[in-house]
Amino acid sequence: MTQPLLDMRGIVKSFSGVRALNGVSIQLDAGEVLSICGENGSGKSTLMKVLSGVWPYGSYEGEIFFAGNLVKASTIRDTEALGIVIIHQELALVKELSVMENIFLGNELGSFARLNDEAMHRHTTELLARVKLNVLPDTPVGELGVGQQQLVEIAKALNKNVKLLILDEPTSSLTTTEIDILLNIVSELKQQDIACVYISHKLDEVLALSDWVTVIRDGDHIATKSAAQLTQNDIISMMVGRELDELFPREEHDIGDVVLRVKHATAKQSGANRAQVEDVSFELRHGEILGIAGLIGSGRTELMQCLYGSYDGEYQAEVELEGQVVTIRSQRAALEVGIAMVPEDRKRHGIVPIMSVGRNITLSVLDQYFSWLGGVNEDKENHDIDDYIAQLKVKTASADLSIKNLSGGNQQKAIIAKCLLTHPKILILDEPTRGIDVGAKYEIYKLMFTLVKQGMSIIMVSSELSEVIGISDRVLVMHEGRLKGQFDHQGLTQEMIMNCAIKEGVANV
Repeated sequence: MTQPLLDMRGIVKSFSGVRALNGVSIQLDAGEVLSICGENGSGKSTLMKVLSGVWPYGSYEGEIFFAGNLVKASTIRDTEALGIVIIHQELALVKELSVMENIFLGNELGSFARLNDEAMHRHTTELLARVKLNVLPDTPVGELGVGQQQLVEIAKALNKNVKLLILDEPTSSLTTTEIDILLNIVSELKQQDIACVYISHKLDEVLALSDWVTVIRDGDHIATKSAAQLTQNDIISMMVGRELDELFPREEHDIGDVVLRVKHATAKQSGANRAQVEDVSFELRHGEILGIAGLIGSGRTELMQCLYGSYDGEYQAEVELEGQVVTIRSQRAALEVGIAMVPEDRKRHGIVPIMSVGRNITLSVLDQYFSWLGGVNEDKENHDIDDYIAQLKVKTASADLSIKNLSGGNQQKAIIAKCLLTHPKILILDEPTRGIDVGAKYEIYKLMFTLVKQGMSIIMVSSELSEVIGISDRVLVMHEGRLKGQFDHQGLTQEMIMNCAIKEGVANV
């Protein structure tokens, strides 16, 4: 029997007495792709941290064999020396340095006194050709797009003579074209006998790319099966431990009169050639879920930032809320009139990582709801924190835990809780399910329908067309800052949205 390239046996990892991994075992041969699926918090990232040396030998139970040898890594450098390289969702590149400098950072050629720039430049050119990235080695990484930076990370891994490449949510921020390029490169690496562990919530990618699929749930190894034998529904059922009748749990709800009118919204950055939002007008009804679709750069997010008072350039719009003209020039003003927003980039704009889960939830309303005798009414604050954590099913060991330790889906639910604590009339959700697993998505969709049935109105921006169609009552389509189309969800298809989003002219408005 042939020895597998990777053999992880009975891995157990605990934190403060709580098991994050409960005897997980996986195997992988050279030139194979193994996808690991599971809800956020299931243990996927913990398993990869054990494999890559973030959690050193001795801090976990079980054994890891790589190329037939027992791995006793103390650091990531030890596993990289073996040929195990991990590329995290948050890319570890120094944007001020060049592509070449990033690729050779810590592994420079030459001596301390004199680096061999010529050899590094030549080798960088060869690596960039392998990953099909057409940029110069001297290009600053900060000038590259996210997809190009992802390819630099892969080139950096190839420079370390990678035998096993771990990709953690590699396509969560990429365009469709960039995703295709990345998937093709992974397929080519397979032909070079490089194995890959692929972590993704995008199950279509998982099934298209993988030889094997492992599902982990609550730290337990549920199953490892051939990808050829699985459907997306099979994987979802194993992930959540139950059958999902449908991915988008649409519920009947009443839609009332117009609650919001936005007229002639325009937004432009100083010095820019064209407006990011140009003369956009739309309406939102009481109890309605209004979807906003369009390609990246179409102005969807910028339009929502104008409505929420967070756009950092010049903007203007006529806004009527419940028949009253309102002026919104700041986020505080938006909250005061009843508009709250969950931002697109939750790590940069949604949370304060060093603060607790509870304090993140109450941050926006401390002075309004919890001030008492010159201080904070901690009893009331803690009561409301516990209430919202329970209502939104935020999985956390404690409200006092730093929010950066939560999974993406639970961070997102905490941000939504923060918004709901302001008791908004209108809730804006910008990419509400980006980078979170199918189980957490389902819970957020259910919550959205609960809120609109209670009378709230929701605007949802999403790049996932299936999500836009599955959840929205009505869909607006934007293209290059302009409103291009307006559709009812009945009979709406992805092709209709894309046809509207990419063609010139104005239609269906």
